[in-house]
Amino acid sequence: MEKLDEYRQHIITALRRYADVKLPDGAEMAVICDKEQDHYQLMSLGWHGQQPWHGCILHLSVKSGKIWIHHDGTESGVAGDLEEMGVLKEDIVLAFHAPYKRHLTGYAAA
Repeated sequence: MEKLDEYRQHIITALRRYADVKLPDGAEMAVICDKEQDHYQLMSLGWHGQQPWHGCILHLSVKSGKIWIHHDGTESGVAGDLEEMGVLKEDIVLAFHAPYKRHLTGYAAA
């Protein structure tokens, strides 16, 4: 349980780091944490000219003792950030890759 609590904190830390990025036109970032179901997101909110700007930048969850990255819209990749914080590669699932390809990523398949 201790490891999972640590992983949850690493996820929140990573999301908050990305949330510090300044967006144009006064748009903002929102960190969303559903601790009951173990889902964590970073969303962009605001306006770009006359167009609403609303989208998911990052979506991660914790299940089966691993961090699942469902969506990663960052340039650098949040998996590397999590590794730098001490998360083991075998505890990270790149869930945005098809299950039959995940074993090729160097991370956990599931």
